[in-house]
Amino acid sequence: MKNTALTHIHESLGAKMVPFAGFNMPVSYEGVNAEHETVRNGVGVFDVSHMGEFLVTGPNALALIQKVTSNDASKLVDYQAQYSCLPNETGGIVDDLIIYRLNAEKWVLVVNASNIEKDWNWINKHNTMGAELRNLSDDFSLLAIQGPKAVEAMQSLTSVDLSTIKFYHFTVADFAGIEHVMISATGYTGSGGFEIYCKNNEVEQIWNKVFEAGKSFGIKPIGLAARDTLRLEMGYCLYGNDIDDTTSPIEAGLGWITKFTKDFINAENLLKEKEIGPKRKLVAFELNERGIPRQGYEIVDANGAIIGNVTSGTMAPSLNKGIGLGYVTSDFSQLGTQIFIQIRKNAIPATVVKLPFYKPH
Repeated sequence: MKNTALTHIHESLGAKMVPFAGFNMPVSYEGVNAEHETVRNGVGVFDVSHMGEFLVTGPNALALIQKVTSNDASKLVDYQAQYSCLPNETGGIVDDLIIYRLNAEKWVLVVNASNIEKDWNWINKHNTMGAELRNLSDDFSLLAIQGPKAVEAMQSLTSVDLSTIKFYHFTVADFAGIEHVMISATGYTGSGGFEIYCKNNEVEQIWNKVFEAGKSFGIKPIGLAARDTLRLEMGYCLYGNDIDDTTSPIEAGLGWITKFTKDFINAENLLKEKEIGPKRKLVAFELNERGIPRQGYEIVDANGAIIGNVTSGTMAPSLNKGIGLGYVTSDFSQLGTQIFIQIRKNAIPATVVKLPFYKPH
């Protein structure tokens, strides 16, 4: 089991630690609902140092990125980021990731912790154009400082005007007394804030100064359980739940990051799928009665016939109702369609709704 550079701090704070993607990670400190609330209304800090970072450099860096990812990275300007995925050759997804452009010949790919080795091997296998690749995952830490008070709470720690960093843009600047930190507005919670990329030997100083600066704003450490409820209220996909090697970006509702204006792995088949229409689709649903939908629960029609299954589900702390994502046959994917979630012996009625579940104030 790997530790992050901050594991000893989480343990000293009394965090409940769990194994996650090969890492010993804090799942909660004071409880998921309280932590969720902190991020929605104030500011909280996640240690997400388990994520992977690959540096792609050289004159052919963009050519490699264009080949292995579904989105069009040629549209990015310096210090802009992009959400994308790595399609496999069989119609599924190797991983979803964020691409950061530092300049035309220097890019950072941020991948999911559980897929670091798989992604590294996949990208290297397709690097026929000689781009230079470095796996920085073991050397870098990542903090997500999230919530509506994040900008104000953190402004004293940097010379950059944080309020000018637009969503899916980033900068490299001083932060908490460390030079050359990547400060990125690419959060996974829907409540604003930043992600801070730094070296492992710098992260403890940054963590301590972040909590000092945020003290009067009620800043708190937040665990992975609240990260999951926050992302689900926004309808963001989680790899391993809502997308995986067997789900296509078209059925997962990720057509918006699948650009057929360029050639990429399996583009031809995905284009055909888009034109014909997928047989099943990922939908968002809200329960019409009390209940908590869980991953793996069956989704049925009014006659009890199985039409799909739940991929992510929870009792949404901000909405106080059961919400979820799941795949259903396409004829049940229209907004407003009534479906039923099989919770033990009861088929609980639910309605297909538009994302996000949670609308920020």
